[in-house]
Amino acid sequence: MVTTAATSAFFSVASPASDSFRKATGKNEGNIASSIDAFGNGVKSKSTSSGRLQVKANAQAQPRVNGTRVGVMDGLKIEDEVTSSPPPRTFINQLPDWSMLLAAITTIFLAAEKQWMMLDWKPKRLDVIDDPFGLGSIMQNGLIFRQNFSIRSYEIGADRTVSVETLMNHLQETALNHVKTAGLLNDGFGSTPEMCKRNLIWVVAKMQVLVDRYPTWGDVIQVDTWVAASGKNGMRRDWLIRDRGTGDILTRASSQWVMMNKETRRLAKIPDEVRDEIGGYFVDSPPVVDQETRKLPKLDDTTADYIRTGLTPRWTDLDVNQHVNNVKYVGWILESAPLPVVETHELAGITLEYRRECTRDSVLESLCSVLDKGIGDLAHPGFVECQHLLRLEGGGEVIKGRTEWRPKHADRIGSMSQHPTGSV
Repeated sequence: MVTTAATSAFFSVASPASDSFRKATGKNEGNIASSIDAFGNGVKSKSTSSGRLQVKANAQAQPRVNGTRVGVMDGLKIEDEVTSSPPPRTFINQLPDWSMLLAAITTIFLAAEKQWMMLDWKPKRLDVIDDPFGLGSIMQNGLIFRQNFSIRSYEIGADRTVSVETLMNHLQETALNHVKTAGLLNDGFGSTPEMCKRNLIWVVAKMQVLVDRYPTWGDVIQVDTWVAASGKNGMRRDWLIRDRGTGDILTRASSQWVMMNKETRRLAKIPDEVRDEIGGYFVDSPPVVDQETRKLPKLDDTTADYIRTGLTPRWTDLDVNQHVNNVKYVGWILESAPLPVVETHELAGITLEYRRECTRDSVLESLCSVLDKGIGDLAHPGFVECQHLLRLEGGGEVIKGRTEWRPKHADRIGSMSQHPTGSV
């Protein structure tokens, strides 16, 4: 539309009124001649037809039809002046210029976006700032690995808090990411290059977890982990879980690991090449959890208060080393925990002793007995301690354990405050 208007300013455009005038005059139409200069002014000209009509330009303003000046016949005089004018008004060319409107809207939005980016009032997620991709990083001269986790909605249970299994999954994830970030992760579940050459893998022998408070949906937790030597042929890995916002310690965990031959499934010594490979990452510090020295009493069908049978691993319960993930054992152990305890108490601590691995074809039984019934009786609101055994259907022990339960919503008396801080 803009192009048409600009063009009509320099070139004459015949108007519908002029066409009707020519039709009315019939054959005399060809006897009338007029010329228009480049500025739209009328120029006198004489007729060469037999009618000898004279055309005369009139300087006065002429009537307009649809914005176009037309000639007026007055006796033998015809005054006609054609000036520049826009094209006839139609539905299409009466629409607004959308390109200009769109440009104006775009300019407004760009200005608003610039102002929005300059503002700094929006809250920032702490885990996004420090660890945008959730991969973690090595701290304190390469000895401690730190990773943040945001608690998801699918990680909480009926109590609106995460389970101990979820926390242990976070522990395992940080351990693997620690090895990966250090450049020691090879083809295996936490195995180093030298371990892979000798078909060696790590297996957990013992684990202790103490929970002071369980995080809930939307909380951001910070997990620190490091490794240390444990005897001649073992390794210890510790964890500290903190509330990312307050810095409060939520969970302490300590574990002991040994090497096993992937082909023979037998325990193995740590080769010197592997020791040289991982020795530089060992931290000289005591464990964050006091090692459990109490011997777990024998548990069988006669001493167990609760027995759950027919437990079988699924394909998704296996790890890349083709044995059941150690976190899955925790879920099976808690399957036999008495429901009155689970409903009125929360798990404050767990100690696990791994005896043997189980595979996809294993069928297991979970046994549980309530200890110290005079102190932690189900009829009393105090602490409850339970003993657990996970065994194969044929009788072989897979894992032994002890759990400590505290009343829900009770004061955290005697929980984490009784254990050393375990700073590194």
